[in-house]
Amino acid sequence: QVHLVESGGGTVQPGGSLRLSCAASGTFSDNEPMAWYRQAPGKTFLERELVAFIVSSTTTGYDDSVKGRFTISRDNDKNTIYLQMNSLTPDDTAVYYCNVGSYSDNIYFPRAGYWGQGTQVTVSS
Repeated sequence: QVHLVESGGGTVQPGGSLRLSCAASGTFSDNEPMAWYRQAPGKTFLERELVAFIVSSTTTGYDDSVKGRFTISRDNDKNTIYLQMNSLTPDDTAVYYCNVGSYSDNIYFPRAGYWGQGTQVTVSS
């Protein structure tokens, strides 16, 4: 059983930055694949989109919409992953969730039930 707690969301103006954190506790291994997803307003749970995933410091992946703006990282000593978000736009407005999953053939697979409660990010002038 893994418990995930996201934090760091808030309201920023376009062009601003935020850093999200996701702390994991419970039965958890170093370098276990993890990811950030987001659920935009009006979208359902099934429509959450993968933003970024991380397996190790050298194995990461990003959605095209955030490449060059977002950076995912992890601190295994703290069982925490981060999402540094720069140059935010209103299209980035969403609830951001972290997930523990699996990774194979360059694909991240979310694990059902391994979600945090989410943190709201709002980008608005």
